[in-house]
Amino acid sequence: MTLSYMPGFGNDFETESLPGALPQGRNSPQQPAYGLYAEQFSGSPFTAPRGANERSWLYRIRPSVRHHGRFKATTAYPEWKSAPNIGDNELAIGQLRWNPTPMPNVETDFISGIRTMTTAGDIYTQVGMAAHVYAANVSMVDDHFFNADGELLVVPQEGGVRFVTEMGVIEVQPGEIAVLPRGLTFKVELIDGPVRGYICENYGAKFTLPDRGPIGANCLANPRDFKTPVAWFEEKEKPCRLVVKWCGSFHVTEIDHSPLDVVAWHGNYAPYKYDLSTYSPVGAILFDHPDPSIFTVLTAPSGEEGTANIDFVIFPPRWLVAEDTFRPPWYHRNIMSEFMGLIRGQYDAKEEGFVPGGISLHNMMLAHGPDASGFEKASKVDLKPVKLENTMAFMFETRFPQMLTRYAAETDTLQHDYVDCWAGLRKRFDGTVRGDWT
Repeated sequence: MTLSYMPGFGNDFETESLPGALPQGRNSPQQPAYGLYAEQFSGSPFTAPRGANERSWLYRIRPSVRHHGRFKATTAYPEWKSAPNIGDNELAIGQLRWNPTPMPNVETDFISGIRTMTTAGDIYTQVGMAAHVYAANVSMVDDHFFNADGELLVVPQEGGVRFVTEMGVIEVQPGEIAVLPRGLTFKVELIDGPVRGYICENYGAKFTLPDRGPIGANCLANPRDFKTPVAWFEEKEKPCRLVVKWCGSFHVTEIDHSPLDVVAWHGNYAPYKYDLSTYSPVGAILFDHPDPSIFTVLTAPSGEEGTANIDFVIFPPRWLVAEDTFRPPWYHRNIMSEFMGLIRGQYDAKEEGFVPGGISLHNMMLAHGPDASGFEKASKVDLKPVKLENTMAFMFETRFPQMLTRYAAETDTLQHDYVDCWAGLRKRFDGTVRGDWT
């Protein structure tokens, strides 16, 4: 069973794996049932306003202090970078695009298969983000992980993954997303073979649902479609490892048991999943092309109203009906930096070269828009209602510049000829003829 979950709205949920494991009417009884330990898991300052205060009470076999033994620094994850990561490569600025990340040819689990593409902001002051890709071909068995630096928004592109967390199990397939809160201990199992996808590591305020404003009470992402796991626990007495990412560095400790031992929990700080097909898009029904903000699924706010630390935006199947309108995204320059991926199908502004598993990066104030063939097609097509089908693209958008990592600048998947997709945009101006689109 899963429960509906409302990210960032302060709702409280409860579940248990054994009857009576969850105490009623109090959080920290003197003697919890089954000999469990009560432990609070906080995702916000203690004095945050009630609506923004996030915490869960966990009732577990051992307290987490028994899972955090003597740590040793490790250099086992050299391609996972954190901001600030400046001057890591010599590649000049520009519009960039990559082919899909290849599957590994040696045994690689989820954490080992993470490669950072961009970083933004500052991990020490907890602002900004990092955009990663992952590719893995084996499950994590006795290794576990938690990230003290930020929450992880995971976007599978190929193959399903099972997040076995201390608060339950979440399975996600391509077309779904999962959000793992800062500090949550988990391991990752592969459901049906090798996997590949994208990760947004959010250093700042937690992801939440955006305000709908004039849209009103319905459409976009609806709270009832977010799901969180029921309690599940593992009483495993054998050697395990716990790897921790803390301020950009990695540390490992050896323990003699599984840390996934929460028997019951209640609260509002938890992992969750969302099926992107349940997103209800809105759009223009007469003319003109709204800003892509109408496709925002989740937002991580900054201290400035209306300016996001991160927006998670999708471009799902939808009807296009606007008349006398250039329907694909227009040519534009803006202050936001856009990391874009394609889960399946085609993207209407880039029908060639941008393939499922690929990536594009358009940093702040660097012009971009449809390629030459996309422009020609959209400029001359008969504007009948048409439905975009079998497509799902997304964007990690941030107010901060996204700094390229050395891995991203030097990987063989970088398309060095990407900028040529606009070479065919010829001069059309003729001051003596009005409306010539031949």
